[in-house]
Amino acid sequence: MTTSLADHLRALPDEALAALLQLRPDLVVPVPADVSALALRVESRVSVARALDGLDQFTLQILDAARLTRHPSDGTTSADAVLAMATAGPHPPAPATVRGAVDRLRARFLLYGPEQALRITGSVDELAPYPAGLGRPAEELDLRAAALCADAAKLRRTLLAAPPSARAVLDRLAAGPPVGSVPPGSLRAPALGAEDDLPPDPTNGGAPTGSPVRWLVEARLLVAVSAGTVELPREVGLLLRRDTGPLGPLRADPPPVDAPPREAKAVDSAGVGQTMEVVRHTEALLEALTAEPAPVLRSGGIGVRDLRRLARSVTLDEPTTALLVEVAYAAGLLGELELPAAASRYGGEQQVLPTGAYEVWRAVSLAHRWEQLARAWLTMSRQAGLVGQRDDRDRPVSALSPEAERAGAPAARRAVLEVLAELEPATAPTVEEVLALLDWRAPRRSRGREAAHREVLTEAARLGVTGLGALTSYGRLLLADVTATDERGGDDPLGLRADSDGNDPSSTVRALDALLPAPVDHFLVQADLSVVVPGPPDPTLAAELEAVGEPESAGGASVYRVTTASVRRALDSGYTADDLHELFRRRSRTTIPQGLTYLVDDVARQHGGLRVGSAGGYVRSDDEALLAEVLADRRLTPLAFRRLAPTVLCTSYQVGRMLTALRDAGYAPVPEDASGTMVLARPRVRRAPTRTPSAGRAHDPLGTPRLALPRLMGVVEQIRRGEAAARAARRAPAVVRGGAARTAAGPLPAHGHTEALAVLQQAVRDKALVWVGYVDAHGATLSRLLRPVSIGAGYLRAEDERTEMLHTFALHRITAAVREE
Repeated sequence: MTTSLADHLRALPDEALAALLQLRPDLVVPVPADVSALALRVESRVSVARALDGLDQFTLQILDAARLTRHPSDGTTSADAVLAMATAGPHPPAPATVRGAVDRLRARFLLYGPEQALRITGSVDELAPYPAGLGRPAEELDLRAAALCADAAKLRRTLLAAPPSARAVLDRLAAGPPVGSVPPGSLRAPALGAEDDLPPDPTNGGAPTGSPVRWLVEARLLVAVSAGTVELPREVGLLLRRDTGPLGPLRADPPPVDAPPREAKAVDSAGVGQTMEVVRHTEALLEALTAEPAPVLRSGGIGVRDLRRLARSVTLDEPTTALLVEVAYAAGLLGELELPAAASRYGGEQQVLPTGAYEVWRAVSLAHRWEQLARAWLTMSRQAGLVGQRDDRDRPVSALSPEAERAGAPAARRAVLEVLAELEPATAPTVEEVLALLDWRAPRRSRGREAAHREVLTEAARLGVTGLGALTSYGRLLLADVTATDERGGDDPLGLRADSDGNDPSSTVRALDALLPAPVDHFLVQADLSVVVPGPPDPTLAAELEAVGEPESAGGASVYRVTTASVRRALDSGYTADDLHELFRRRSRTTIPQGLTYLVDDVARQHGGLRVGSAGGYVRSDDEALLAEVLADRRLTPLAFRRLAPTVLCTSYQVGRMLTALRDAGYAPVPEDASGTMVLARPRVRRAPTRTPSAGRAHDPLGTPRLALPRLMGVVEQIRRGEAAARAARRAPAVVRGGAARTAAGPLPAHGHTEALAVLQQAVRDKALVWVGYVDAHGATLSRLLRPVSIGAGYLRAEDERTEMLHTFALHRITAAVREE
């Protein structure tokens, strides 16, 4: 008697069933009701496809060997038959390696049953119709081709007689896939007296050989399965593979990497330099958006012109700028701010500008800032390389637009970095070697995604995750940390677990901090009023330099310049002349030049000489000569000043415009309040609402959580209970199952309904189990084993023993109720 897949699953111990759910996590979303439902899901097309996507090339070839060695009568194979086919080639793998692949397939239930009667899970043949790239047997394609294949000597003679061009077609189809398309009508023979209009065949001495495909079809080496499709019979393909083996070249181990390891220190040094540049460029980009926010397009995202403007402001190319914009948005540093309708010609609009989290990000160390960016890049579900390309409607893809969303982007980044992490440290493989390793590790998932994998390598180098083509030491720690975070997230999906050391820096931050140059808290003031910072400034020094200097160059040693405008800006923000002298004296390791002291004193002496207040607008000063100069200044003619007193000028314009015009003319006015007190404050900066960083699950393109083993054991227990309840449901009393016969002839008699209600009311008091028959919304009669909780308002509320959920049933739909014995 044939044992079904559900029977095999029922016979498994709980630990083995939990291991299956751990290898195929999609089987528990949602949790199957019983083992039969689990068996259906194991054989479903979607679940089998995901299981095959995670297998390497060698394991898939062993699965093809199992499919090719199936017995035609019962569809079973054996481990010995698989081993015999896998070792039939010129370079056979070790038997233990083959059996290890069989064990992996059996652990995922792509193969199941005893070793001498292995069965292949359903849907495998649908997802991969041509095992090992071989076609169907000849007897399934054409009887005449089957007759040719049955005669081995005649088949060899026919192959030897094939023209060179036809043999080239055979060799191509024998390598797989075994089907090919031909132009319509090319398989028909030419009319009588007509000649083929064929070009010369270089493989036949330059003489035309006729249509090679037509020759093969007429010789029964190919079979025309439709008007424009031909297929190579399996027997012919196996004969053509006599030199490589029936499965083709087998590679039990991943392809080797010929690149020698680099010096680890050089790799880390190159990566560290890039991390500093990434943080600096990201901060410059966010400052540029602070000064001039980018409007959001109606279709979403940032326009091409705004992206080019940002690229020019930070002196980067557009692809790198788009990458930093996407990463900053994923890290929660960028967001959208809704503008009021009065602020736009077209009503309410949005602008992209930094969020409140940007201020916190600027205050932490350089290593913390880089880790936040790199973690966001590794887990974000957006593909920045698509920005600038054309979508399916031939429109350019904009930065932050919905068209750049790709659910498989985190998995692609994880796959590339895992390939680099599995190599010897500081090994820098070429791009082609990385693609070859990815193709061996997961061929079904990698093929067709070569462009995305190349983009990952490019972005990792731009962000400093790799250096000189190799994975850095802190990049390796980041990958391990993200992996561990994902596993903890699967074990704690609600995020309720709090680590006691949550405020401590991660291992990535500690490793990067050890490699980065130590932050400096001083600078060197030169005679030309330039300020040189010999290293990365600490956050406090960086804030002070931003207030008193103009940045000129950045890098390992940044340079600022003190100007009249920068000193005036510092005084406007609340500094006094004494504060600035103390700042330069405290921070500088060189003697303060006299020029800087004179500059600060001169600007401070002029600062506040004019007072601006609100009256429509007025200007007052104790220096009458200065007011006379302002009144005579032609640059200020548009303000239309009028003298109210020797020390007061007024205008009809508001204070803000007066301040701007006076400062543009070279004066140093300050605003004052109604009491005459100066109002000094930093300019207000708009920020977008703080948003949670967007992060997808990097381990799974579809976001299926990986549960820990203890939780999986709980899922197994729930499935076992559901199985027991399903078996019990099949033993429901006949009076409950026969409710359909009674309701088919008409409504339930009144006395029968009264008896059912009495049974349910007594079960509520006793908290007993009751078999309940009821009619569902589709008119079908079902039975359930329930534990009634309450009866009232025409409804029964009861707990289903199978699903452990509370359900509500209308009393008029209940057909019978019998207590469980």
